[in-house]
Amino acid sequence: MLNNGPNVRPEVRDKVQRAVEMLDYKVNVQARNLAGGRSRQIALVHASDFDTEPNSYYHSGLELGALRACAARGFQLVSHTVNQNAPMPERRILSLIEDGRWDGIILTPPFSDRLDLVEKIQKKGCPVVCISAGKEVRRIAASVGIDDKGAGFEMANHLIDLGHRKFGYIKGLSGHVSAEGRFDGFVRALEAAGIPLENAEVERGNFTFHSGIEGARRLLDRPNRPTALVCANDDMAAGALLAIHKIGLEIPRDISVTGFDDTPVSEIVWPPLTTVHQPLKAMGQRAVDLIVEAIKAGDAAPKHDMIAFRLVLRESSAPPQ
Repeated sequence: MLNNGPNVRPEVRDKVQRAVEMLDYKVNVQARNLAGGRSRQIALVHASDFDTEPNSYYHSGLELGALRACAARGFQLVSHTVNQNAPMPERRILSLIEDGRWDGIILTPPFSDRLDLVEKIQKKGCPVVCISAGKEVRRIAASVGIDDKGAGFEMANHLIDLGHRKFGYIKGLSGHVSAEGRFDGFVRALEAAGIPLENAEVERGNFTFHSGIEGARRLLDRPNRPTALVCANDDMAAGALLAIHKIGLEIPRDISVTGFDDTPVSEIVWPPLTTVHQPLKAMGQRAVDLIVEAIKAGDAAPKHDMIAFRLVLRESSAPPQ
C-alpha cells in the first residue's frame, strides 16, 4: 500500500497515509530488503593507520568468524578499511550507509567507541553492532566483547601469584576503551594485593610490533627495571621480546612478558607468550548473528553479548629470580 500499488482504493490510501503521518512511521529498509531478497550484504569496518604495520591477526580473526556466519545465513560480508587518523573518517563510514547497499554494519575499535557515529548510523535506519564497545555505546547499540577488566585482573594476579612486585606495562592506543579496561583490571589487581601503583612503570604503545620494541626499550632503560612486562596485545609483546633479547636478558629468568589476544604470533615467538585468549572468530560470528536478528526484529533493545576469555599460560612467564 505504501508502495503506491494500483489495487488500492484512494480513500483507503488516504486513511493509511494519515495514520502514517500521525504515528511518524518510517519504513525499515533493511527488513524490507531481507523479506524481498534484494540485498543480503553486511559491512565490516576496520580501523587502520596506513602509516603503521597492521595488527597481525585481530582483524582477520574477526573477519573469518563473520564470514562463516554470513555464509551460514546466506549473506555476503564486505570488509572496509578506514584510516582513523584521516580527516573526518566518520564521513567515509556514513557514506557506506548512504550508498544503501548494506543490510547492516559491524564497527571495530576505535569506531565502535564513537557514540556520535553510532547514533548517526542508527538515525539512517541501519542496524549496527559494535565490537568491544564501551559503556556509553552499549546503552544504545548491540555489541560483542569480553570482560577486558576481568582479563587484565586475572593476568596481573597470575604474575602476582608467581611473586612479581615490579611491573612494566605497555598500553594500547589512547582512547581505546577495551584496552584501557585491561589496564584498569591490572591496576585493580595490584591494589587488591597491596602493591603500590608506583611499582608499575607505564609506556604508551599503538598495538604494533614496533611500538612494543620502543616501549620495552624505554622501560628497560629505567633504574628500577621491572621483573614482569605486561603488554596490551600480542604484537607489542612480540616486539618487547625482541628488545629484551637484543640486550642479552633471558626470558623468563630475567623478566617475564605477557600479551593479550592469543593470536598465532603468540605461539611462534620465543619463548611462546603467556597471554589472554580473546575469541575473535566467535566475536565476529556473534556480531553477524546480532545484525541478522536486528534486521528481522526492527527496533529492538540493544544486546551486549559477553563471550568468555581464558588465560593461556606458556613459557614467557615464571617466578622472578
